Amino acid sequence: MRMLPGLRHAMLIQRGHLFHWVPVCLATGIGGFFSLRFEPTGLMLAGTGALAMALWLLGRHMDEAFRPIPFALVLMLAGALLAAVRAHAVAGPVLGWRYYGPVEGRVVALDRSGSDAVRVTLDRVVMARVSPARTPLRVRVSLHGDGQGDGAGIDPQPGMRVMTTAHLSPPGGPVEPGGFDFQRHAWFNRLGAVGYTRVPLVGLEAAQDGWSLATFRLRMAMSAHIRAALPGDVGGFAAAVTTGDRSGISLRALDTLRASNTAHLLAISGLHMGLLSGFVLGLLRLVLAAIPGAALHWPVRKIAAAGALVAASGYLALSGGNVATERAYVMAAVALCAVMLSRRAISLRAVALAALIVLVLRPEALLGPGFQMSFAATVALVAVFGWMRGGVLSRGPRWIQPLVAVMVSSAVAGLATAPIGAAHFNTVSHYGLLANLASVPLMGLLVVPAAVLALLLAPFGLDGIGLWLMGLGLRWILGVANWVAGLEGARGYVHGPAPWVLPLIALGALVVILWQGRGRFGGLAVMALGGVLWTTADRPAALIAEDGGIVGVMTAQGRALSKEKGAGFVAQNWLENDGDGADQSRAAARWQEGDVADRTKLAKVGQIELVHLIGKRALAGFGPCVSGQIVVVSITPDAPLGNCDVYDPKRLRTTGAIALVQGRDGIHLRTARQVSGDRMWSGWAR
Repeated sequence: MRMLPGLRHAMLIQRGHLFHWVPVCLATGIGGFFSLRFEPTGLMLAGTGALAMALWLLGRHMDEAFRPIPFALVLMLAGALLAAVRAHAVAGPVLGWRYYGPVEGRVVALDRSGSDAVRVTLDRVVMARVSPARTPLRVRVSLHGDGQGDGAGIDPQPGMRVMTTAHLSPPGGPVEPGGFDFQRHAWFNRLGAVGYTRVPLVGLEAAQDGWSLATFRLRMAMSAHIRAALPGDVGGFAAAVTTGDRSGISLRALDTLRASNTAHLLAISGLHMGLLSGFVLGLLRLVLAAIPGAALHWPVRKIAAAGALVAASGYLALSGGNVATERAYVMAAVALCAVMLSRRAISLRAVALAALIVLVLRPEALLGPGFQMSFAATVALVAVFGWMRGGVLSRGPRWIQPLVAVMVSSAVAGLATAPIGAAHFNTVSHYGLLANLASVPLMGLLVVPAAVLALLLAPFGLDGIGLWLMGLGLRWILGVANWVAGLEGARGYVHGPAPWVLPLIALGALVVILWQGRGRFGGLAVMALGGVLWTTADRPAALIAEDGGIVGVMTAQGRALSKEKGAGFVAQNWLENDGDGADQSRAAARWQEGDVADRTKLAKVGQIELVHLIGKRALAGFGPCVSGQIVVVSITPDAPLGNCDVYDPKRLRTTGAIALVQGRDGIHLRTARQVSGDRMWSGWAR
């Protein structure tokens, strides 16, 4: 009971700062919904809503100091309900089998795959021998083969109705238990099937009308114009930051940008939206101030903010309106509306409002690195510069303050996003701060103003001037990235954390920034605990792909892979999650046992002998297996193999990828289905 007065005092201090916690509580509920291993029934959701109402009524009659506690629980339950509503709202058919045959549909998106192949996303899909009720709302097809784009087939255009013969399959599950869930990602993008074609596309109808498709065509036309004026990676970079089309930049340049921690400059995010809005805001204020009497009689600052909001809205439309750009637009719009309402534009309250809007519109964005990194950087920057403005941290003499602001911005944003980037991408750029200090200022001083200049001069046919200036800045950025990436030890690798580690670190950081009073320093202990749990986590002793095509066994030299070619996406993800910088061929060379000629791989995992049979020849030459063996087969056998545990493609479709984990009492088998659960997007075979 002695603790109650102290707790009451601590809660009363939070008055006036509680709104900052609204999106945090909402996000907690959203995260809770996605972490469930079962699909809540309608009765469960109704009960959740009833419980939320009861807690709300309870909070209205509680002591003022403790009233936020039940209201926080209400927000958590509301977040779970919000995510459930969104998941049901985007529901659509998912292909339940492998399909080969004709596919036709309307082109609604164009991008490139990880293997640098052009990909088209189609809606209004028609498939042979598939009823409309079972046909996916959208499919994504990678265009392979020599016939693409060389005259043998048409180049896909936005809104065009096309047809091809494609191999399609359901979206794949996690490459390992607890890994990135592509099935869930595809569900919220309404992708019901993915695949590839080696047959050229055939155009059936010309591009159709419509606002979204007209904007899409304009984007692609602008991208082609920019890449014609600025060839190579410079043009691809310019197209990416103006239209969101990243198909023109090479994989080598992309890898260089990632190694130098400047790949965020490619994505149209908060940095680009903020720079554009700030530049237009300042430009309009200067123009209006030059008009005699305008500054005395007109609300120049508010008019300029309104103009900047219009420019940001146009940028959103031209960039394709993806999730990252929508998130950046919401943050910029909140700040500009605050200016028009004579409120502080940059504050934790404004950031909280922006996060709240994004979570309400797209609850699934919480799980993506884009949302996490952008809001982590923004919250940290607003907090640090608020402490500097309040005198807690010194900004130095006036003449050096601009340089201090740039250095502090890069350092704070880098530190805030480093754990998130390491958790999602398993890499750390050791010289990322250096690269960003040399690149980010030029983005604001030259690249974005030059892009605006090119747009203003385009009606007069003089946009080449702005594009030339833009190219100068982007060449410098690419040069810096290439130099930094070439430094010894530029990129480090870290193994992936357990699922609860990143939320723990985030909670600790939010307590440090948002909590009022001495209790905020408790957040440092929470962050430290998350870091310790990250470093002490063990990787699985063995991994089995969801189709049985590849197996990986942990050795003293790192993970040994059973194949040096094929299943490259799975192999790359396993090695990245291990924090291993080796490529697939090097990892395959670590495998010491097994008959390569018969494509039979053997390995000892604890007391279990793991056998991987690759192809028909290995399967035909394999004798009866015995107890204590786990046999992984890349094709389904026609007859039982013996007295052992066999995982063939048919069985693996019911379990997903498998991890063999070393425990205190031996090896434990963990499946992707056990970790992810049976959700509406899972599509596990029965």
